[in-house]
Amino acid sequence: MAWKRTEYSGWGRVRRATGELARPERLSHLERLAAETPAPALGNRRSYGDACLNSGGRAVDMTRLDRIISFDAATGVLEAEAGVTMGDLTRVFAPRGWLPAVMPGTGFATLGGCIANDVHGKNHHGAGSFGQHVLSVTLINGKTRTVATPARHKALFAATMGGLGQTGAIVSAKLQMIPCPGTACDVRESRIENWDAFLTALDGSRATYTVGWIDATARGAQLGRGVLEEAELTAGDAARRGRARAVPLDAPGFALSGPVVKLFNAGYYRRIPVTGRGRLRPLGDFFFPLDRIHDWNRLYGKRGFHQFQTVVPLAGAEALRAMLERIAEAGFASPLAVLKRLGPGRAGPMSFAMEGYTLAVDMPARAGVEELAAELEDMTLSAGGRIYLAKDALATGAAVRAMYPEWEAWRATVAKADPAGAMATDMVRRLGLREGT
Repeated sequence: MAWKRTEYSGWGRVRRATGELARPERLSHLERLAAETPAPALGNRRSYGDACLNSGGRAVDMTRLDRIISFDAATGVLEAEAGVTMGDLTRVFAPRGWLPAVMPGTGFATLGGCIANDVHGKNHHGAGSFGQHVLSVTLINGKTRTVATPARHKALFAATMGGLGQTGAIVSAKLQMIPCPGTACDVRESRIENWDAFLTALDGSRATYTVGWIDATARGAQLGRGVLEEAELTAGDAARRGRARAVPLDAPGFALSGPVVKLFNAGYYRRIPVTGRGRLRPLGDFFFPLDRIHDWNRLYGKRGFHQFQTVVPLAGAEALRAMLERIAEAGFASPLAVLKRLGPGRAGPMSFAMEGYTLAVDMPARAGVEELAAELEDMTLSAGGRIYLAKDALATGAAVRAMYPEWEAWRATVAKADPAGAMATDMVRRLGLREGT
């Protein structure tokens, strides 16, 4: 198996790495690589920052290991290799009546990546996190192959869920799917006037899937205005829109300038009637709305972008409001800003989710953004919240370790699984997650 020197990046395109990558096509190839040169495993690199980078070292691209191993049509238990994508699982199994219980925001996320980041979806308030629906996970680290479950190798299993790939290469997993009546969602869209109204709407919603788009440029009485989407799976069949488009070039700097973003956000908000509207949407359009624009990250230009995503406890809602005010005041926000209410579910000690509200805002990589991110980090820590490591490229190690109080127990389990530190990535080193206290 050949190693190829490659320059690559996370989805935000700010953090980059140069190193040798290998792309095994069979489990036997992976086993040989792991025995000879243990290295961190990568998926489609949809993590925004440096969680999926190993500068100056080797890494294993798992995307060719994407086979369905088995499926029980009676129980919905699926076993698949780590490189299979959520989009592929949706296209294959939704027509058969089954769907992954938790869906990330992009169909290009791999099964292994969803486990390594313990992703949450638009139904977290009811279904919990992705790892809570994993029945078993197969790991390879060096010459050791281990199958971990919530009951067998319990600590290793938990450390793998949201564990950033540090317990070994995720080879495959068994996943409990949920029944799906069709290939569409019945979606209700409501215009929300301001922050307080948005929290009230989220708290009062009884929909299975909920997600809010926030106008992160709005200020004053309009702070927090946006659109709430509430959805249910349905037996209906929604017509698909036209072909996906691609962004062929890096956009110029003015494409997402303050006036352009404000104008876009105002139009996007007003497209929803005051009385709201309902419509039938294909599953992919609802769960993976940006996947119809391939390489949309190029809209932020060659310097790339950062995403700040935080979650605070329910009691910390005012702190989250203050963060949104600071973001609007700074003028860095793009049209991509999301607000959700999360439930208590999480599968591992380094899992992001907690019961509370989560805000995610994309910001072009411009002068001043790093200083703003530092302010938001302090506000998050003071509110008892935490930052989502799948999106991070700027956090500081001391703050992150404080945000994740079970970090030391996780570190101890990881040290047993990978004592030589072969799985360490740029993010792990930056944040000192495998260092002693």
